[in-house]
Amino acid sequence: MGSFLQIKIYRGKFIAYTVFVVTLGLALGILTCAILLYQWIENARTEAVSAFARIENELQYDADRIEAYMQRIYSNNRLMTDARYFLGNSAEGYLTNRLKNSQFNEPLVSFPDDMKAFLYSSGQGDITQISLHTASRGNAVRFDSSGNDSFAFRLPNTDETFRETIQKGFVYRKKLSDPNQISRQIGEFRFLISSEQLFKKINSYKLNTAAAVSASGEVYMILGGNRHAGKLVLQAADDGRTSGYLSLGGLKSTYFMIFSSTKFDFRFVVLVDLPMLMRQNTGIIAAVLFIILMAMISVLLIIVYNLRDDARFLQRIIYSIKRVKTADFTSNSPARYRRNEYGMIARELDDMVLQLDKHIRTEYLLKLKQQETEMKALQHQINPHFLYNTLEAIRSTALVNRDVDTADAIATLGALYRDIVKKENIISIISELELLQKYLKIMELKYPGRFYYQLNVDEALWNVSTVKFWMQPLAENFFVHGFDPGNEFNLLVVNGWETDQRFVLEFVDNGKGISRERLDEVRVNLSSRDDAPVRSIGLRNVYTRLHFFYGEGFSMEIGNNEEAGVKITVMIAKE
Repeated sequence: MGSFLQIKIYRGKFIAYTVFVVTLGLALGILTCAILLYQWIENARTEAVSAFARIENELQYDADRIEAYMQRIYSNNRLMTDARYFLGNSAEGYLTNRLKNSQFNEPLVSFPDDMKAFLYSSGQGDITQISLHTASRGNAVRFDSSGNDSFAFRLPNTDETFRETIQKGFVYRKKLSDPNQISRQIGEFRFLISSEQLFKKINSYKLNTAAAVSASGEVYMILGGNRHAGKLVLQAADDGRTSGYLSLGGLKSTYFMIFSSTKFDFRFVVLVDLPMLMRQNTGIIAAVLFIILMAMISVLLIIVYNLRDDARFLQRIIYSIKRVKTADFTSNSPARYRRNEYGMIARELDDMVLQLDKHIRTEYLLKLKQQETEMKALQHQINPHFLYNTLEAIRSTALVNRDVDTADAIATLGALYRDIVKKENIISIISELELLQKYLKIMELKYPGRFYYQLNVDEALWNVSTVKFWMQPLAENFFVHGFDPGNEFNLLVVNGWETDQRFVLEFVDNGKGISRERLDEVRVNLSSRDDAPVRSIGLRNVYTRLHFFYGEGFSMEIGNNEEAGVKITVMIAKE
């Protein structure tokens, strides 16, 4: 880095690029955090809307149940009669009137029991108190959290029991009219929906702080209540907006949302503590800032790389000019030229030096090189020719001595070597099978009456391309490790067939098997890419060559036969 910083033009560029990248990175970081914060607030808003909708639905459900019960009273004369006995009487008066006016042939109807069963089943209802009032007094039925009822009779309407606060809950008022003269009001029902029972149904929502505020400014904390939360709730309720930010001093602030109920005169207030929200998502923010920091560092490294290369090429241009001035045309280390003006100039200068160097060289060096090449070509021609002539001479001697088997073996070996040398590296399966067959014929002559082979390869595989001379090492592996000279029937079978997805070649023998430990070692070494020497070098070489040629569509399996011997399966995927 010091090399380009010493050049004034590159030092100024580096400082300008650094200021730009840092400024852009900070702007992106702030923008990303703002977007994330906005998304988190929107998630909190969604939760708040769902929670408020749940409250409104519960209030509507309770209102519907109350309306249904009022219809039930008006439609049932005996229930209406029992409600009128309950109205304004003491406990003794209510029971006395019930018994006095009951019919022996009809069961007693209990207004409180019917009301409990209909409005507060199994202790799960929101309506925890029902009272029936005259102009001055009222009788009340209360239900505890277990669903047990209790009664209070002849309480003044101004009693604390009937005081309406948001801490207790919300009151539905329903007139009780004379069924015979509907315009005549005989009493009033008051149904108390418990705030505790109602608001605990939204405890599962992901809200930071939530409260209900009555029209008089009374606060009922639903979630996240503390000594400061009540003041913040009232401050948000008095703000006049339905949502916004409240400054808490310094960098601290709270986001609030207000929802006005259509059922009762109260507002549902939700507070989102922004510092707490940031702390809860510290991991995400740290990851974003880390990514931006890494991006800034990467961009700066790229800038340094480019500036350093430009400076290097400028120095190379100066160096090339100095070499020409001093008539130094010796070869220089190759350069990786940039696609800009400096690169073009440096490339042209280096080319000029090279061209001058080529003209200075004498032609006798080229002639010596040419002679050396011709000698190597002649040598390559002589070596195979000498081997063929030698094998043919040995074969002729065997024929003169009437050793036909030896002569055939030498002829087959010569043909095999000739095919290996002359044929291309990429051949067909049928050509590879021909090479294998020549090798097996030699082994058949070596072990007369004790070795046999079969080639059963479908015609569909004949024209499949493959690498040259890989089947012979698999067969040779049988003669080295599995062949039993004392056995009169050593067999090697090559099977080949086609499936829907692949070509399969199978090499099966009846020789000696492989121990479990050795088999596991061979399987590991086959697919290992370690260059350390291995014992099964022939199999490893075959696997590596075929894998390079066929790629991932190739696989090889090796295992013991159930009867005897070893089976090697080569699978080649179709394209």
